[in-house]
Amino acid sequence: MRSSIPGSATSSGARRRGVRSPAARAPGSPDRPSAAFTGVLRQPGPLLGALVLAAVAGMAVLAPVLTPYSPTRNDLVHSLEPPSGAHPMGTDLLGRDVLTRILYGARLSISLGLTVQAVSVALGTALGLLAGYYGRWVDDVVTAVTTVVQAFPGLLFAIAVMAVLGPSVTNVLVALALVGWPTVSRLVRGETLAIKEQLYVEGARAAGAPDVHILLRHVLPNCAGPIIVVATLGLGGTILAEATLSFLGLGVQPPAPSWGSMLADARDRIWDAPWLMLYPGLAIFVTILALNLLGDGLRDVLDPRLRE
Repeated sequence: MRSSIPGSATSSGARRRGVRSPAARAPGSPDRPSAAFTGVLRQPGPLLGALVLAAVAGMAVLAPVLTPYSPTRNDLVHSLEPPSGAHPMGTDLLGRDVLTRILYGARLSISLGLTVQAVSVALGTALGLLAGYYGRWVDDVVTAVTTVVQAFPGLLFAIAVMAVLGPSVTNVLVALALVGWPTVSRLVRGETLAIKEQLYVEGARAAGAPDVHILLRHVLPNCAGPIIVVATLGLGGTILAEATLSFLGLGVQPPAPSWGSMLADARDRIWDAPWLMLYPGLAIFVTILALNLLGDGLRDVLDPRLRE
């Protein structure tokens, strides 16, 4: 006798074939993550951002192949030469090729930005999960520390940390990571507070699943979308903050190439050698714009409220 319940045969057949029904999926989890990212690349803005970022990263990796010059070796004979065939973006006061220094500066900015975001996301995610899931005194402590850090403007807090630790690449990483993790922590905490009340989490808890399993298997995957968006947008802010610290003399120290230090060296030559400020400024502008375009596209796709 056939079942009189519509769809019961289809559901049982799906269970026999090992296919999970939509109701069995955790709310908020994307059905096809690859399809979500494919949707990002179908939009003109995010696609342009992704292509520009790929080009910048590719040129940074291939810098030794693309240019024959050293980013740190002085050549006073060719000091302050305007853009030409030999030097497409001109040379600086010490005769160093500007294009070469921009390419090697991209290496430093991108690698430092990725490292800072990795540390910020790891620390912020861990603290946000603990605060949102356990609550009580854990939430109070994490929220208090987060509030104290965010009470100061981010750049001023980073400058204060650099003033204490001293200028170096490692200290820049520490300062910017200390500034960046509270944003991730607050986001993950809010998401965890909502997710832990869902029925599938309550069911896992009632079945005796340990807290680590629940956090890693059920809570964290549903926070992945917002974390990716915040990390992508935060990468642009990190690159800009590193350039600002280097511009002020608190970041990467000469002769290492940095977009911020190149702008600082160009302050006194803005009228007689405008290319010294133009090209590093364009590099910062284009990179951050591309990151923001990609981040906006990811937000539109990964945020379920915007998808609806």
